[in-house]
Amino acid sequence: MTEPQDDESPDWLSAAELGMWQSFRNGSTYDLSTSDPLLNDPFSPLPWGTERSVRARVIALLLLSGPAALPGRVAALKLRGVQITGTLNLAGGTIAPYVELNHCRFENEVVLPESHFTTLRMVGCAIPRLEAARLHTEGDLHLPRCRVDRGIRLTDAQIGTDLLISQIDVRPDRLGRAITADGMSVAQDLQADQIETYGEVSLRGAKIGVSLSLRGSRLRAAAERRALNAPQLTVERSLYMTGAWVSEETGAPGTTPPHGIGRVSTPLHGTRLQPFECRGGVRLDDGRFGDAVDVDQARFFLAATDEFSLRRIVTPELRFKCERPEEGRVVLSGAKIVTLVDMSTSWPGPGGLAMGGFVYENLVPFGHFPLPRRLEWVAAATPEYSPEPYERLAQVLRNSGEDADAREVLLAKQRRRRETLPLAAKLWGYLQDWTVAYGYRPGRAALWMAVLWGAGTLGFAHHAPPSIKATEHPEWNPALYALDLLVPVINLGQDGYWLLTGGWQWAAATLVILGWILATTVATGASRLLRRG
Repeated sequence: MTEPQDDESPDWLSAAELGMWQSFRNGSTYDLSTSDPLLNDPFSPLPWGTERSVRARVIALLLLSGPAALPGRVAALKLRGVQITGTLNLAGGTIAPYVELNHCRFENEVVLPESHFTTLRMVGCAIPRLEAARLHTEGDLHLPRCRVDRGIRLTDAQIGTDLLISQIDVRPDRLGRAITADGMSVAQDLQADQIETYGEVSLRGAKIGVSLSLRGSRLRAAAERRALNAPQLTVERSLYMTGAWVSEETGAPGTTPPHGIGRVSTPLHGTRLQPFECRGGVRLDDGRFGDAVDVDQARFFLAATDEFSLRRIVTPELRFKCERPEEGRVVLSGAKIVTLVDMSTSWPGPGGLAMGGFVYENLVPFGHFPLPRRLEWVAAATPEYSPEPYERLAQVLRNSGEDADAREVLLAKQRRRRETLPLAAKLWGYLQDWTVAYGYRPGRAALWMAVLWGAGTLGFAHHAPPSIKATEHPEWNPALYALDLLVPVINLGQDGYWLLTGGWQWAAATLVILGWILATTVATGASRLLRRG
């Protein structure tokens, strides 16, 4: 056999390979698909004959050292319905031609580490494994609707524009990872709508230039792995873990995401909602999201030891509107969020939520979220008493003008704190709560002052004490005298002129002490009403 001379084809090519060679020079699609849909399915168990097979080494020859294009044409490798035998190994190579493979079947893994492409599109292909660590593309990398049996590796890959893997089906490698893309950089969008993974999706330290979309996807963890492991993930705009409206037209042949993915906010005729589903833990610790993290129309199936971890994330908005996880924990410790949009039915119960050091500035409830349910939300995050979540909630409510609700939150904080105190302090706390609600309900203190004033007036009306000095005293007034004893600091001209003995002396002392306590409580409550921010 001989190697090609200039633009001649090698004499050792099969008929199928010769046709591919000519199509490459012409820049046209080389289509070996049949009219039988079953025989044309790259995922079916039915074999494809030699008439539809080309060797991987021939493809490598075309892409790395291929012939020049015909005059007036642009060389490109475009295949449809082709079986590629052997291992396609382009590691370290620079591939200038455009590459597009539709509904092709690979016999062995595709090996692309440290290779350089302009644009690479593999749509609806059956791939045993894709090994593409440190891959570089100037344009897009497309892998929609492919099926990969032993995982994808894109560690430290650099994608020049978009990475599109919507509707891909990926099984795990021997380490339990379906997609390993640690340190990957995508200049624009990473669109992974309606993907199906059966092992860990690892995006540790990845950087996404625009948005990361997982709408309608189903992620499943392998044994002792998380479903999504993405600490230190950076997304310049938004992360979407939401549902997607899908129909029979979604993903139809000839459509490529985003055009094949339904993104309407309201259902259309003939569509159904496919929620985002995650079976296993999620880790987004230390992530940075420029616009929002959107968790809506989503389901999380967590084991008792699993977590949906958002530790120390930073984002302007968190939309938490998923279904309530039955087990596991949602962790927001150390997160910094400007606006929290949430539903009362989304948060787990006691012991299923942690938010120590969680900072948020605004609350936007979606649907009915009354204050008692919000207090249950805080209590679920504090199985052991901690004042910080209560104080944060009270501050946010006060800043939004909800002063009455803020006082209720602080009252709830005191009641939780009371449970941690020794018996004597606990009894004193119950007394404070019953009488003046720890000072957070000043109206109750004012009512007690009115009751004591009335009781004192009635008592002193039936007992007029003698004066200390017969010629130096004002006219006796039981109402003013009782008020003079109750109200501290202010002198109403009655106290100090009358001689009380026995039980009346103790009654007067009691009024003075209670007056100080209640007046201080009223003054404190009034100052809270007048103080904003």
